[in-house]
Amino acid sequence: MAANANDCVDIANFAEEHQTQLKTILTLKNGVPAHDTIYRTFTIIPPQSLQSLQNQFNKLLNQNEGEKIRKLFHIDGKTQCGTGNNHQKANHIVSAIDENGFSIGQELVDDKSNEITAIPELVDKLNVAGHIVTLDAVGTQRNIVQKLCRKHADYVLALKGNQGKLHEKVALCFDDSEFLGRCEYYQTVEKARVVLRGGSIGI
Repeated sequence: MAANANDCVDIANFAEEHQTQLKTILTLKNGVPAHDTIYRTFTIIPPQSLQSLQNQFNKLLNQNEGEKIRKLFHIDGKTQCGTGNNHQKANHIVSAIDENGFSIGQELVDDKSNEITAIPELVDKLNVAGHIVTLDAVGTQRNIVQKLCRKHADYVLALKGNQGKLHEKVALCFDDSEFLGRCEYYQTVEKARVVLRGGSIGI
């Protein structure tokens, strides 16, 4: 994971490439396992054990966070390719990724519709105080924002036209010159959309 190895083939390739270094900490008397062997190993390890190791890794990454420069974390859900078959659905995982591309936390969910409940659980496990969390439109929920505020995190949220009254209210605010006069914001116009980014906006 720390080397952006996202599946068992990546892990096997990484291990083959760094076999000399790995032999200083692991016994590889038969060489690097094939990716199929790595996959079978992961299927028999209890998920709770992997989650425990993930949490320990997160704590190491997050030590003395308050003394460091602000970080940017993006939370998003993705369906893992190659994990589904005739007997089970593909894994859908909500991950928190830092600006270096490292996954610092994950939650397994049934499908995309359950991301809303998984995101607060993931935020609970992260040290986001003083840092910036970005979410796509599915994460633009009142309870998620409240959770981030309680953890003293800043945030950037996406808002789509299909989000009903909320989108309408925000659009009205940005059409109100008096309101904009009390806010810090800037706007960029892209080919397919208008992007509004706010600083101190009391919506």
